[in-house]
Amino acid sequence: MNYPVKSVTPISDDQDMQLREDIRHLGRILGDTVRKQHGDAIFNLIEQVRQNSVRFGRDQDLQGKHDFEVMLNSLSNDHMVKLVRAFSYFSHLTNIAEDQHQIRRTRAHLIAGSKPKQGSLEHTIGALQERGYSNQQLIDFLATALVSPVLTAHPTEVQRKSILNCQMMIGRLLNERDRMQLTPQEFKDNEAALQREILTLWQTRMIRSSKLSVLDEVENGLSFYDYTFLAELPHLYAGLEDILSKSDNAPDQLDVRSDTVTGGAAHNEADREPVEIASFFKIGSWIGGDRDGNPFVTASVLEKTLIMQCTRILRFYLDELHRLGAQLSVAQLLVGVSDELSELAARSPDNSVHRSDEPYRRAITGMYARLSATFNALLGDEPLIHPTGAATPYQSPQQFSDDLTVVHRSLIAHGSAGLARGRLRHLRRAVQVFGFSLAPIDLRQNSDVHERVVAELFAAANPDCHYLELTEAGRVALLIDEISNARPLSSPYLVYSEETQSELSIYRAARVAQERYGKAAVPNCIISKTDSVSDLLELAVILKEAGLLHPNEARLDVNIIPLFETIADLRNSAVVMEQLLNLPAYARLLASRDLAQEVMLGYSDSNKDGGFLTSGWELYKAELALIDVFAAKNVRLRLFHGRGGSVGRGGGPSYQAILAQPAGAVQGQIRLTEQGEVITTKYANAEVGRSNLEVLAAATLEASLLSEMEAPPKPEFLACMDALSDHAFAAYRDLVYDTKGFEQYFWESTVISEIAGLNIGSRPASRKKTTAIEDLRAIPWVFSWSQCRLMLPGWYGFGAAVQQYLAAHPNTGLALLQEMVRDWPFFTTLLSNMEMVLAKSDLDIAGRYAGLVKDEQLRTTIFARICEGHFATLNALKTITGQSELLATNPALQRSIRNRFPYISPLNHVQVELLSRYRDGDQDERVRRGIHLTINGVAAGLRNSG
Repeated sequence: MNYPVKSVTPISDDQDMQLREDIRHLGRILGDTVRKQHGDAIFNLIEQVRQNSVRFGRDQDLQGKHDFEVMLNSLSNDHMVKLVRAFSYFSHLTNIAEDQHQIRRTRAHLIAGSKPKQGSLEHTIGALQERGYSNQQLIDFLATALVSPVLTAHPTEVQRKSILNCQMMIGRLLNERDRMQLTPQEFKDNEAALQREILTLWQTRMIRSSKLSVLDEVENGLSFYDYTFLAELPHLYAGLEDILSKSDNAPDQLDVRSDTVTGGAAHNEADREPVEIASFFKIGSWIGGDRDGNPFVTASVLEKTLIMQCTRILRFYLDELHRLGAQLSVAQLLVGVSDELSELAARSPDNSVHRSDEPYRRAITGMYARLSATFNALLGDEPLIHPTGAATPYQSPQQFSDDLTVVHRSLIAHGSAGLARGRLRHLRRAVQVFGFSLAPIDLRQNSDVHERVVAELFAAANPDCHYLELTEAGRVALLIDEISNARPLSSPYLVYSEETQSELSIYRAARVAQERYGKAAVPNCIISKTDSVSDLLELAVILKEAGLLHPNEARLDVNIIPLFETIADLRNSAVVMEQLLNLPAYARLLASRDLAQEVMLGYSDSNKDGGFLTSGWELYKAELALIDVFAAKNVRLRLFHGRGGSVGRGGGPSYQAILAQPAGAVQGQIRLTEQGEVITTKYANAEVGRSNLEVLAAATLEASLLSEMEAPPKPEFLACMDALSDHAFAAYRDLVYDTKGFEQYFWESTVISEIAGLNIGSRPASRKKTTAIEDLRAIPWVFSWSQCRLMLPGWYGFGAAVQQYLAAHPNTGLALLQEMVRDWPFFTTLLSNMEMVLAKSDLDIAGRYAGLVKDEQLRTTIFARICEGHFATLNALKTITGQSELLATNPALQRSIRNRFPYISPLNHVQVELLSRYRDGDQDERVRRGIHLTINGVAAGLRNSG
């Protein structure tokens, strides 16, 4: 097969031409692979399905479409599995091509010298300078800032690491074609490598044969440090420092992605020391510490997680030191060094005569020896490359960082600033960001568990104490007294329940982790389902028992973080926090945390509880109320946004989401979860990952420093949203919770029952062993609706709300809604996210899933209501935005979704047929496997489904 050598120009008139070419080419290789592996009959079947799916997606040939569906339903189990695999892999290959196209377009704009794009740090810094901020003011601001995406393991990531490795190699090969002018032989080699990778992909099992353990999830999460974070976070810092090192409003351009400067001042940049900003951007993790609903996260798992993290980061440092020593061959005969560098070199165990005149190498050899000793002290193991001699271990990452700074200062002082700005610069930053623990692990547990543990501790110490029978005021008084008393409540001589022992052991393990790896190893404890002050104080008592709260010193070693999840809890969150901050005993503890209090807001469960519109609005109002409470108490508020991948769980573009926060909500500090398949989508590719990290930093700066200059939303906007939310909440609750049989409809019309067998996560799908929607975790709830292409959690209730609002305000209602979408970022983002969800929905396909419901009357009644709501929402959205079709203002996304449909729809049709066979008793393993393969393929095609 001939694939012509491409002549890549910086900017093309047809910006998607190369994308289409890549997709077609990858599709041809996949087709050739299927033909060679399974013969012409299977290839022709797949090609027939593909062509018909494309045609019926474009034409309105209802009879032809019906005949096509009948043909799909008649396929054998074996043919269905092969068909599903082909279409699933094509979706994966399309994702690779789209990611590469994003990289291609970004580079093209940089090569062409285009203006910085919105969401880039250079664009943001320019906008802030235009508003009057000096570079020094921005540097000072970053000194107290925090941006932290937090990786979580949840059962929506259906991709195996083996599959991901193949996909990454395919992406690298496409990237090679873009960046290099290949010789004919090099091109043949590249083509052959592509064919090998796609063959390997085809011959690799797509789904797991056994359930993931928590440590499997930890290992998967650590992969993204190798792919992206270890290299790209230091690059992000370096680029931002280079921007801020320039004089204010200087005309020179700088690419934050490459650490290079263009323009007249370029020759001077390497001659002066750049500014050094604080390490405000860090990656967090829940993997190995999130126990809410996951009984498999134990103290032992936490300990092993920290060992795995420490091993990964220390090996990275050792490798980087090894390479750095090879690079810094500077001879003292030719270049002077500082006294402190000479002292550092003199302490090295390296006595080789070959390096006697190479003080930097000897200093680095000594650092390598100390870091090796640290590796042994922390992990009880030896590094892969042994040191040249014995040395004392580093007692903290700061000691290691200080030694690197000695090398840095000496290079700067003796005409070698260019050397200091390379590998050394990135290693210094990595040590500041990752320490010896790699990533801070959050502990999370449900408030009900804390309540039971504390009740048992009190009862064991005093049988007359009946904690669960106390009023809230009585509980608070008792708990305050306990955390003010250094006397232990628990006793090693008493026997406690397994649950209580487990909870105490994991917090004690956290204390040991802080002693071993530093306070940054386990800095946060989150309380799910917080609804009262006692929920926070119960955790405080447990922390005291574990040695993480010190009454005599009024010191907390971790942050106590409430998570408000349901609609009722969000509405009450400011009241709870005000009551908590009014307690002198807690205020004293908070002083030990720099008077900063974090509050987590739950997007997932609030949506499942109250629907898309009400969830978003109650979250917004909760933030406003919390801002006022914290300002009155002079306590810094840090919000932690529990966003999911899908819009139904708070997902959507991060840049717009952060900018849509109310003024004063960000304050330079923000944490947000990165969940499920979104982690792979954002961070598996280093260049895509770098862009996503930059977006988070840029949006935080803008939301913190520019939002205060913007006019607050008009009172009539707020009143309108209150009315819309009330209507939407009533419509959503009426359907989901008050309609008889809706629970049955959900379980029969979606793949929720089959998701549990997919081995895609360690956490159970439900909190309890029931089918009640109240007990179902929000992730499989949203994931299931995505699979059947209804996306109900991302839009239901909006149409009914707008209808009722316009009926009550016939003369002014529409104009006000149009003004809101034009002038209010919150409402604009709300509608934009909903529009994306609606564009991915398909009522025809959803109707086939509805056919799985055995009760015909129930099926007809509920599906008709859902369709009515869908039509109303579509009509309302188009009326407000003035668009005649969805995504009219985002043609790139519109094309992407439209081009994917012909390859997702057959998977949906086959999934329904396989579900029908499976539920009717077909025990063929290929049926079960086929269902799981379709789940994988549909998720890959939709990209943000969970």
